[in-house]
Amino acid sequence: MKIKSKLSTIIQKALNNANIETSDIVISDATKPEFGDYQFNGIMKLAKQLRKNPREIASTVIEKIDTTNIIEKVEVAGPGFINIWLSNKWLANEATDILDDPRVGVGFVEKPQKVVVDYSGPNMAKQMHVGHLRSSIIGDTIATLLEFLGNDVIRQNHIGDWGTQFGMLIAYLEEQGADGNQNLKDLEQFYKDAKKRFDESDEFANKAREYVVKIQQGDPHCLELWQKFIDISLQHCEDVYKKLSVKLTRDDVRAESFYNPRLPKVVETLQNRGLLVDSNGAKCVFLDGSDVPVIVQKGDGGYLYATTDLAGLEFRAKDLKANRICYVVDARQGEHFKQVFTIAKKADMVDNSVQLEHIAFGTMMDKSGKPFKTRDGGTVKLIDLLDEAVIRAKETIKQRNTHSQEELDKVANAIGIGAVKYADLSINRESNYLFSWDKMLSFDGNTALYMQYAYARIGSIFRKYDGELKGQIIIDDEIEHRLALIILKFEDTLLKASKEATPHTITSYLYDLVTIFMKFYEQNPILKDDIEPDIKMSRLLLSKLTANVIKKGLDILGIEVVDKI
Repeated sequence: MKIKSKLSTIIQKALNNANIETSDIVISDATKPEFGDYQFNGIMKLAKQLRKNPREIASTVIEKIDTTNIIEKVEVAGPGFINIWLSNKWLANEATDILDDPRVGVGFVEKPQKVVVDYSGPNMAKQMHVGHLRSSIIGDTIATLLEFLGNDVIRQNHIGDWGTQFGMLIAYLEEQGADGNQNLKDLEQFYKDAKKRFDESDEFANKAREYVVKIQQGDPHCLELWQKFIDISLQHCEDVYKKLSVKLTRDDVRAESFYNPRLPKVVETLQNRGLLVDSNGAKCVFLDGSDVPVIVQKGDGGYLYATTDLAGLEFRAKDLKANRICYVVDARQGEHFKQVFTIAKKADMVDNSVQLEHIAFGTMMDKSGKPFKTRDGGTVKLIDLLDEAVIRAKETIKQRNTHSQEELDKVANAIGIGAVKYADLSINRESNYLFSWDKMLSFDGNTALYMQYAYARIGSIFRKYDGELKGQIIIDDEIEHRLALIILKFEDTLLKASKEATPHTITSYLYDLVTIFMKFYEQNPILKDDIEPDIKMSRLLLSKLTANVIKKGLDILGIEVVDKI
């Protein structure tokens, strides 16, 4: 339900009828219930343009506002704000209409885009660690959200599978023979052993360097070993994705090796556009305002990350024909993406109409405010973190003694993984955040468990009620008004989150929804015998609709609901 769009149309018509010309209409949520449901704050700007008293203009406008359908009342507040209350009858009718809608009232965007979302980006020489968590789940949420709204989303997983270290790794894999596959189960240790061998043996080091050249030249034997290494490495990633319910697949991988044949063309394009400058033998691009060049090709002929990213941008813009290209990458890469985006547009590798975004995120910190590490200072493997989340979730809920062992395992997995994901998604992605098991596995506050518990509580209502669910929602008091209103704000919330690429917009909405529902649950008895049948049915239907929105919101975030906790 695009309520803000409907209100903008009504306000625009009122302004036209008042002979006031403007197309700059922004409807905002009211900050408190006593200020209405929504506010129009544009009168102050109009007053300056018209050189009139803002309250007089606001009074003139509200006389022209149509209050026969969606709006219950309007009033002038403060220096010239217009407060807007929606009609209880309209809210009730709209909420009733979406009771059986699997999309809970959310439509599709009017102008769908083809969107590439680049995220996760694991290193093929190591197991995924906590540093890959934020990119993986933020990126997957944004991709899922854009998809849900009707966009054509192409997921892309840019992996590093090309470079000098791979000669060393496949040479060591070959040397291991039949034991190689078994040893690859611990990629960290395999890399360390290969590096030690490289440092200690000149013969092995020379062989590794030769293999780099052979890989680049397409030698079948070396490519076979290289592919085996990549396949086993990707299997590790897929195990993590499955546990996280991240939708990336093998088909979404676009590795450095994919772009390697395109790199000479990148240099040629930049050369033809007059953007390249020779600097100490290297081919560079100097951008306005910076004395530090972007190196595209080194003096020895080697390429850099910028070259590969330019090839990737051109491929996504011209071959995939994307309208919007999103890179969900660490905030520390901000300057790099700013540079390659600028170069790609200057060189006409990407049309100016294509939206390029670096969806930056901060660092996950431990309770002392330092980057998350193991006790001995090592990198925390992501699979170990997720396993611990499930164990801790089981400890949190097993004392409630409401599940069989089989149920407990399933519920603990949903709660543990959900807790890790929600804790990350619930803060502004650009911020660093403190990782806290106690906070993320709490039944109180803005946590996944709070959302899952609310959903389960609604489920318990319907396990007690065995009648038919059929009837009309009735808005009978202020708390029901607020609950129906926030339910109908779901579409506007998702549109805002998709435009700004901010998953925390959705989690904030869910927290507000559940908080209002809990007040409704406490103040308005649902199953008491002395409640009038139509009121009881209305409260049941409002509860059902709330559960539907919670489930859909968590589904977009990649988090499971549970029937009981």
